[in-house]
Amino acid sequence: MKIAFARTGRTEIAASREAEAFPNHESPIKNHDFNNGIRPTLAELVALRALAAARRVPRRGRHGASGPAPSALRGRGMEYAESREYAPGDDARHIDWRLTARSGRPHTKLYQAERERLTLIVADTAPALYFGTRVRFKSVQAARAGAIGAWAAVRDGDRIAALRGSAAEAPVPPAAGPRGALRVLDALVRWYAQPPGDDAGLDVALDHAGRLLRPGSRLLILADPASIAAVPARRWPALAMHGEVVVLLLTDPLERDPPRAALPFRSGQQRIELDLGVAAQRQRWRNAFDAPLRTALATLPTRGVRVQALSGDAASDAWLPLFSTRGAA
Repeated sequence: MKIAFARTGRTEIAASREAEAFPNHESPIKNHDFNNGIRPTLAELVALRALAAARRVPRRGRHGASGPAPSALRGRGMEYAESREYAPGDDARHIDWRLTARSGRPHTKLYQAERERLTLIVADTAPALYFGTRVRFKSVQAARAGAIGAWAAVRDGDRIAALRGSAAEAPVPPAAGPRGALRVLDALVRWYAQPPGDDAGLDVALDHAGRLLRPGSRLLILADPASIAAVPARRWPALAMHGEVVVLLLTDPLERDPPRAALPFRSGQQRIELDLGVAAQRQRWRNAFDAPLRTALATLPTRGVRVQALSGDAASDAWLPLFSTRGAA
């Protein structure tokens, strides 16, 4: 059920995207700025670059191998670059036998060093995310957290890609630097402005992600706890095999700690009052919102996944310590 929730007094007014369909005199977000915590803006996400840059990366040794800092190189790589004549000390396993036979002199293959890892951002676009009662919608917090992840990837020299659960929309292709980040930010703004009509679910998005990941990749998943609950348990170890997996569970203070009172909601044109002072109603609320969150926080770490809850009223970079810098464990 898609709902809108309004509160008066000193607290903020929050409502679902569907409130736009209400007559103006009934809308709980009448005269409210849609760009103030309800929809993400590109300018807002671009400005978050400073938060990602604030966490310093270990300094590299001047000659690459000196000191405790990791090198930017990520291994020999598998992309063939060229062949040259064999020199003492070259690995005999890399001899180019065809060129050696043609020239009569031993040659060895050289490979392009792998300098960039992939940071892939997976965006859950379930309707439950487009809601909030404090500071910003969960969808806006998801966009902001994804933007910080993208800027952290730029800082670390990664290529950045993004996708959501859709059979029609292709992933944002991997690209490095600010150009790659801006492509991802543009997609996050589009995806989290309103619920996409073709959302196919988080598990579909993770299936696509598994095909793109390579060893050493870094995966950031922005999701509603209920979406995580619908993902088969076998999915997580398979993703964690490729590298680092971080899951951010987007929550709202009302979901986690509702008042013991009657709360008004709207579903379409219908007004609903839910009395959370009644024990049975409160238990149903916990089963719908708190139980999936607690289950995810308890089980995902056992499957090789780093996980953290991120409330809509929390600092958008509060999760960033979960993201390792290049070369960190």
